[in-house]
Amino acid sequence: FVDIARGAERTARAAGLGVMVCNSDQNPGDEADYLSLFAEQRVRGVLVTPADAGGGNLRDFRRHGIPHVLVDRVGGDGGGCSVSVDDVVGGSLAIRHLAATGHRTFAYVSGPAHLQQVKDRREGALLALAEAGLPASALRELPAERLDVASGRDAGSRLLGLADRPTAVFCANDLLALGVLQALYAAGVRVPEDMAIVGYDDIEFAAAATVPLTSVRQPALTLGARAAELLLEETGEAAADHRHQQVVLQPELVVRRSTLTTR
Repeated sequence: FVDIARGAERTARAAGLGVMVCNSDQNPGDEADYLSLFAEQRVRGVLVTPADAGGGNLRDFRRHGIPHVLVDRVGGDGGGCSVSVDDVVGGSLAIRHLAATGHRTFAYVSGPAHLQQVKDRREGALLALAEAGLPASALRELPAERLDVASGRDAGSRLLGLADRPTAVFCANDLLALGVLQALYAAGVRVPEDMAIVGYDDIEFAAAATVPLTSVRQPALTLGARAAELLLEETGEAAADHRHQQVVLQPELVVRRSTLTTR
């Protein structure tokens, strides 16, 4: 979130515009309040990562006629522009890497079930399993209520309790991965010798962890900057000629010590 906001802010300020940043923390009620505030203030435009799974908040906001761009979400209804990352590819990168280093059993620590990114990353993981000639049952999903470190620790405890414990775990984001790493470390499980871990997002703390995390990197700065560019196009002098675009960026795998053991 921080790097996405930073990329958007740089682009907006370069155009001489002020920026207001709000974080709903995936809370639909807070999102509704912020969108209502933006409507009251008649802001020029809004970049939004929707928290409301049903889309009601965004539908209500659209009635105000204020241009908006979806960030880190795919806009499939033609109601505006969107900039997202191909999370199916990202999930595939993670499991493909783990399979290439010899792993045959995996856990997927997911997040809130309504988040499309969580679904897409799981889909990518299953595609990579099929590519490697492995059954879908080789992936055990461990749901997490939130995408934070505490939820990762909880998932790590559940992972440790599995009778047929996988040898590798892919987490839906780096905060979950850091929580899993803490749980494994506290239990004396060695990473990567006993358990390999891959995160997602490549946040700053991923490289600085006790065992530096392999992670799927999103081009967050580019994501924010491109979204801001589209919003400026939609609200600028040539707005009448603007055509909505759905931009999809590609992730990349950053390999670090949490997976650097061949089996």
